[in-house]
Amino acid sequence: METNRQKKIAGVLQKDLADVLQSAARDGMRGVIISVSKVNVTSDLSQAKIYLSIFPQVNRDTILKGVKENTATIRYEMAQRTKNQLRRMPELLFYVDDSLDYIEGIDNALKGEEENPIKNPTILEQRQKR
Repeated sequence: METNRQKKIAGVLQKDLADVLQSAARDGMRGVIISVSKVNVTSDLSQAKIYLSIFPQVNRDTILKGVKENTATIRYEMAQRTKNQLRRMPELLFYVDDSLDYIEGIDNALKGEEENPIKNPTILEQRQKR
């Protein structure tokens, strides 16, 4: 369970990181929206797992790779913004938030746009997560 301190730090990081990434996207990448959907901070406050939602999805892997390559710069900018609130900036670990893909898959299945597994049981093997 997260402590209040972890929740506060996660909230501060989420807000400031959204500003940093949006300004970077505004400067270099037109038509790209990056949002910070969730931030989890470890109990010792040394690491922060950051889940990014990127639109359009076709650029998702390239943008995530670019964000990971610039982690040191992003961490420095975040440290400058939060220097009065945090003594040490946690290590930033970036991940893609694929919950929107999951929701879209459920919507398509409910609308009947996907193939029905009852009529074609061979697709169940393809759907299983590994």
